[in-house]
Amino acid sequence: MLKNLLNLIFFKKSEMASSDLTHYVLGSSLNEPIGNDEEEIFFGCGCFWGAEKGFWKLPGVKTTAVGYAGGEIANPTYREVCSGRTGHSEVVKVVWKKSLIDLSDLLKLFWECHDPTQKNRQGNDQGSQYRSAIFTTNEKQTKMALSSRNSYQKLLTKEGYGVITTEIREEHLFYYAEEYHQQYLAKPGSRPYCSAMPTNINLSDFDGANYKLSKKIWLNYDWSVSHCILRSNVNPIPKDL
Repeated sequence: MLKNLLNLIFFKKSEMASSDLTHYVLGSSLNEPIGNDEEEIFFGCGCFWGAEKGFWKLPGVKTTAVGYAGGEIANPTYREVCSGRTGHSEVVKVVWKKSLIDLSDLLKLFWECHDPTQKNRQGNDQGSQYRSAIFTTNEKQTKMALSSRNSYQKLLTKEGYGVITTEIREEHLFYYAEEYHQQYLAKPGSRPYCSAMPTNINLSDFDGANYKLSKKIWLNYDWSVSHCILRSNVNPIPKDL
């Protein structure tokens, strides 16, 4: 039984997720070409299972996928990344429609869904693969990520938290994780696991922010409730909520 489980989790390189897979929840392609009204970015905020679920629920998100970024070798496996020797971070690829949701909305979820002051760990998950990171795909994204970080740091400092450790830089190399990990928490038989440690501090307005989602949307993310992402259903939040 244990051997079969390990075989499911630790795929060989030849068994990595195909980029033409369909999103288990959204029904979109995991690697459809980016349209004129779309952008992509990569977020690392601990174990990518729970992080991905948080992002696919947001209205305006076209697709999500989990994988590895920020490392030193090509096409790493889950086992190799978990060793901590490849330098990769577990990340969520997020593609969004700019007319429906703004990057500032995505950054709000990113900062609020984990504790960015925990270096190379998130809760019980320890190692550089669990580090907090934002890998951008253009200069404008980088500037906005840095601006939001500076604003969130002030809020954290007021509440007694330390320095944000989030790695922020432009990075276009993304390697899809094994199919087993894609939209893991939406699949039958999945283990309801998430070690993220939200600070329960909400990101407010910051230079460059242009929030498009209503306050009602954010009521679906109650960080005062332990593991609120796990407790929520897998369906996307209605955009007209």
